[in-house]
Order: sequence, then C-alpha cells, then structure tokens
Amino acid sequence: MAELDLTPNCKDCAALCCVLLPFDAGEAFGFDKAGGEPCRHLSGHACAIHAGLAAAGFGGCVRYDCLGAGQRVVQEVFAGKSWRDDASLLAPMDAAFRAMRRLHEDHALLTSAARLPLLAAEEVERQRLLTLLNIRQTPTEAGLVAFETGPLPRAVKAFIAGLKARLRPHR
Repeated sequence: MAELDLTPNCKDCAALCCVLLPFDAGEAFGFDKAGGEPCRHLSGHACAIHAGLAAAGFGGCVRYDCLGAGQRVVQEVFAGKSWRDDASLLAPMDAAFRAMRRLHEDHALLTSAARLPLLAAEEVERQRLLTLLNIRQTPTEAGLVAFETGPLPRAVKAFIAGLKARLRPHR
C-alpha cells in the first residue's frame, strides 16, 4: 500500500486547529483559549503572528501537527466551505476534524509499526487494520462519525498496546 502524505497544508484548511482546539496559558501557550473560540491572533484563516509564534510564547502552535486532517476536512468533507462563511458549519467541522485526526493518527501509528520487529501474525493484523482504515477513501461526515464511534479505533489502540507490551524491555 502506497503511503499517504499526512503533511499539513494550512492554506487548504480553514484554521480548524486555531478555532477548535483549546489551550491553557503556560509554557506552550501565551493565554487561555476555549475550544470552539477563534484564537485572537487569527486573521481570516491565517495566523497574524505565525512567523514569531515561538518568540510570542506559542511553542505549542509551532509543535502541533494535524497530520493533514484539517485540509482533508475542509476540502473533501465540506467542499472548500468554511465556518467563517457559515457559522452553522463549526460544530460539524469540529466533529469531522476530531474523527479525521484520529483516522490519520491511527494510520500513522500503523504505518510506523512496520519498522518494528513484528511477528508474522502481527504484520498480518497491521495490514488488515490499515486496509480497514481505508484512509484514501473520500470521507463523509457520516462516515467519519461511524469510524469514530465504531470498533476500529479501539482495535488499533489494542493492537498498538499489544505491540508495546511485547516489545517493552522487561525490568
């Protein structure tokens, strides 16, 4: 299976991370922000202080990686529409973004697991789970909700936990 590019492309997103994700003032963020509230540095769909995020106390923003979930939600699920143009899209975009991030994270974990010394049965299961994830399929709101509430995320989590338990050095 060819690897999917999970690189974020912010220009094709609608600043979903900057509006949907909460953060607390501290070492990584300069102030408190509730989830669903646009960051005060957001200008349209871009960060007004992007070039100086770390210096301004927003190292958490610099380190955050949605694994390409934002642009897929905006471009594929919502056909390029934005919560800025239609406020009623914010809640469904939030649900879709959360599920897409999980889908991309699970795909990345399973892809990374290929570099581990897997037993034959583990490799078969890894491939099975990757096939079930079907990340290349164009997602829908309903499909993302079904994914997030279905058994697949738990199966991936259990598989990864089993690998950790087997590969963790015994003390």
